[in-house]
Amino acid sequence: MSSGERTDPTAAILVLEDGRVFRGRAFGAIGETLGEGVFSTGMSGYQETLTDPSYYGQVVVATAPHIGNTGWNDEDDESGRIWAAGYVVRDPARRPSNWRANRTLDDELVAQAIVGISHIDTRALTRHLRDRGAMRVGISSVSTDADALLTRVRQHPLMEGADLVTHVTCQAPYVVPARGPRRATVAAIDLGIKANTPRELAERGIEVHVLPASSTAEDLFAIKPDGVFFSNGPGDPATADHAVELAVAAITQNLPVFGICFGHQVIGRALGFPTYKLKYGHRGINQPVLDRRSNRIDITSHNHGFAIDAPTDRQTPTQFGIVEVSHVCLNDDVVEGLELSRDGRVVAFTVQYHPEAAAGPHDAEYLFDRFIAMLTTTERAR
Repeated sequence: MSSGERTDPTAAILVLEDGRVFRGRAFGAIGETLGEGVFSTGMSGYQETLTDPSYYGQVVVATAPHIGNTGWNDEDDESGRIWAAGYVVRDPARRPSNWRANRTLDDELVAQAIVGISHIDTRALTRHLRDRGAMRVGISSVSTDADALLTRVRQHPLMEGADLVTHVTCQAPYVVPARGPRRATVAAIDLGIKANTPRELAERGIEVHVLPASSTAEDLFAIKPDGVFFSNGPGDPATADHAVELAVAAITQNLPVFGICFGHQVIGRALGFPTYKLKYGHRGINQPVLDRRSNRIDITSHNHGFAIDAPTDRQTPTQFGIVEVSHVCLNDDVVEGLELSRDGRVVAFTVQYHPEAAAGPHDAEYLFDRFIAMLTTTERAR
């Protein structure tokens, strides 16, 4: 048996690009995976997290020590598959305890060939990522040769410069019909959209036309939308030039525009602001954000490693109108929202977090109502 070959069928290793090694047990599928190592502070909602397309290419570290308690069901997926590149937990539940569970988390990871690791000190790993920043990692349950895995980790592409939207967007348009009387029509640009977002709009009487990220402005305007929504998604927003062009087109046509997460970054770029990579990002469902309009603090769901660089102490004139930072993170003052006003009226707004609350608290759901108010006010004005 060669050096590094597995002798214990449950042994697994995690190697960070700076050379630190964690040894534990295999969790999920047996194999090897590479990606950007990030930590999520959510104590629940792991099913929604793993099926969030924004986590494409990332190895997610759960900071909560006990994961898998509620198993896996067939209702809470935010997309058609798990997108995370790998999963890291300390203590996986031996058996789920929830009446909605159809199977265990481990069963689902195996079924979808997602490689993970358990029984490591996730607190130490999280502190390491907080101190050193998000970095590339590898997990292997087929070899314990840390040096060989480190070589592959360092050859893996960085998240900066990664254009990942094409991997997660829908291949063809589809419609989520309004529930009850239709109040308006929204075109949603799918940059990695979660299922609960069009559902939130549909429940408010909005017919949602979900369009692939490759759609043209002509495709967008062909459905005669009353407003345009830009979704969450993975990768570096500096690569999303086509989405930025769509945002410019929508704003130029005086359509109400709303963007979340990656969509917030896309619209920020359309308004002339650069983006930058955060040291370790915001991920989890307990992030405090100040809504500067109402002076209200919301506990919100986040998943982003990049942010908009915009001044928080003044308004910014642009060719489209006046832009103001509307929301800030109370942990680190990162820009969490923008508002574009023209002639004294808000015509576009964004937030960096997830008001659809999947998973997460419901504090920010009112933002969908704010968007609906913009749509219906604009419709009455036409």
